[in-house]
Amino acid sequence: MMKILCIGALTIGSLYYAQNYPISSIPENLKKNASVVIRKESTAVEINKIDDIVYKKSSIVTILNKDAIPYSIPRISYEKGDNVSNVKVIVYDESGKKIKSYSKSDFTDIAANPQGTFYSDSRMLILPFTSSSFPYTVEFSYELSDENTVFIPDFIPFYEYNVALEESNYSITNRSGINLRSKVYESPFNYASVDAKSNGENKMYTYKNIQAIDNGQLVPSPQKVLPKVSFSLDKFNLEGKQGDIVSWKDFGTWYYQNLLTPVSVSTPQIKAEIASLNLSGTTEEKVKKIYQFMQNKTRYIFVALGIGGWQPMLPDEVQKKGYGDCKGLTNYMRTLLTEAGIKSYYSIINSNSSPISFDKDFPKMAGNHVILTIPTEKGNIWLENTSQQIAFNHLSYSTTDRNVLMVKPDGIDIVQTPSSSAEENKEKQALYIQLNPDKSITGKGKFSYKGAQYDFNLMYLLLPEKDKTDVMKKVYSTLDFENIEMKDFNNDKNLAVIDFNLDFKALNYSKPVGSSYLFRAVPIYKESTYHEDSTRELPFESKLSYSDESEIIYELPPNYYIEEIPKNGNIDSEFGSYQVTFEKQESKLIVKRTIKINKGIYPKEKYSDYINFRKKILNADNSKILMSKKS
Repeated sequence: MMKILCIGALTIGSLYYAQNYPISSIPENLKKNASVVIRKESTAVEINKIDDIVYKKSSIVTILNKDAIPYSIPRISYEKGDNVSNVKVIVYDESGKKIKSYSKSDFTDIAANPQGTFYSDSRMLILPFTSSSFPYTVEFSYELSDENTVFIPDFIPFYEYNVALEESNYSITNRSGINLRSKVYESPFNYASVDAKSNGENKMYTYKNIQAIDNGQLVPSPQKVLPKVSFSLDKFNLEGKQGDIVSWKDFGTWYYQNLLTPVSVSTPQIKAEIASLNLSGTTEEKVKKIYQFMQNKTRYIFVALGIGGWQPMLPDEVQKKGYGDCKGLTNYMRTLLTEAGIKSYYSIINSNSSPISFDKDFPKMAGNHVILTIPTEKGNIWLENTSQQIAFNHLSYSTTDRNVLMVKPDGIDIVQTPSSSAEENKEKQALYIQLNPDKSITGKGKFSYKGAQYDFNLMYLLLPEKDKTDVMKKVYSTLDFENIEMKDFNNDKNLAVIDFNLDFKALNYSKPVGSSYLFRAVPIYKESTYHEDSTRELPFESKLSYSDESEIIYELPPNYYIEEIPKNGNIDSEFGSYQVTFEKQESKLIVKRTIKINKGIYPKEKYSDYINFRKKILNADNSKILMSKKS
């Protein structure tokens, strides 16, 4: 949704062509964990008027291995009406010898949305360049002139894992006479710092010698680790519409009047849709009925038209065509509610797996998704409008626990989305397992998921039956399945609960020991590997609070009994807790297991403690039970 002026490290560059940058000159410390090294890059921003901004970009980037191939493809994102010029690309081999050069005429012009776009003013120039040998270096530069001055990008060292940086410079010159605000956000973990200088209308920022962030276990995203600098003009232009963004109130008023009011138009057909629903009951009951009606008649398609891609489609278009993007579908739902006499608010959010919130003290155009907020006496109802499968009043894990910009006629209210507890993000398993003397097991399982674990299991609704089986085998790879069948899949869109049953047979579950058998306590769990890291440089993040609850009933073969069971286990930690109990009955063994994981970012010094906690759980799950034959 956000107009992105540059994609990938290649598009943030530097205007340096004095040397060829052989691979041998890269400092060894920057090669650690790196697939890409940004050798030198520069962005020079010139703000000339409220509707005239120029970006001069250049980069020299070394591609060390095939994992970094996307970085070797020069690309320039632009909007209809932008002017792209002075495009140059030079490719060098490992020693710094020039291989080939390219110009703008070698680029292909495509739609800018990677998922495919039905309608779009957003475009991308892309050079279809590939290399079969590594390493090599790409030098890339261009200029882009734009009339839209509301989207001045942040300056951050890099956005991806396994990218290292030698030097990056960002200069911004403001000749417009409009106040330019800037704010430096330091790295919360002191991983890197920015050098800032200011001279009148000129500001200069520099990063140097920043090591790659490895995409290792529980490493926070680079955006949460690295420093950044944000910029915003007090007055801006967006597709010919000028506004103020001195405060969230000013910006919200402008947004409502210029982006939402022109498309807040109902029609006789929309009025008829609401009348046909024969609404009654509480506000929540009415909203639910309208929401599920909207879900059943629409689908998501990305649409990047209308005032820089930020204005929604008209609700009449969505109503007639049956599709829209997050903006169009949310605005259509808002219009339906208005016809029903129910107030709702278009709400801008950052949708990410790890929460990213807006700065209440630094207003600027931002966000990458839109949802709908409906205030009621019992609290806010939250609607995700892009999914035909998701439950009513349920936000996915990528939009909970952060704030939203709730756009109202008199400004923006910054409101927090719900946070979910471990108990609310729950998996329940009930397994009945027949132990067989040939080392196999046959089993039946009932599975139930809610909260964020509901989100993860929605994918099964989109899969063919065969693919469901393949996915189940991978998810529960702790068992050697001979066959497995998912049955009775149910998505309860009222309660946000997914249920299904499994029938399965797995081989080699027990191990013969003379005439007895050993088997592990817990048959089905999501297998993970946890490694010590004595040289860890960053904190670790547990992104989600969740809980799992299992009851496993083992049915013994005839003439067998349980000879030995482990002791009941209880593990408590700041990271969570775990309990397992064992109960012998005449021909059965009942195992009960609960695990709770706490969400949080923890200092690197506690990583060993966390690994020990997870290993203790893994050992308890794999503790052995002895089944022997009766004499």
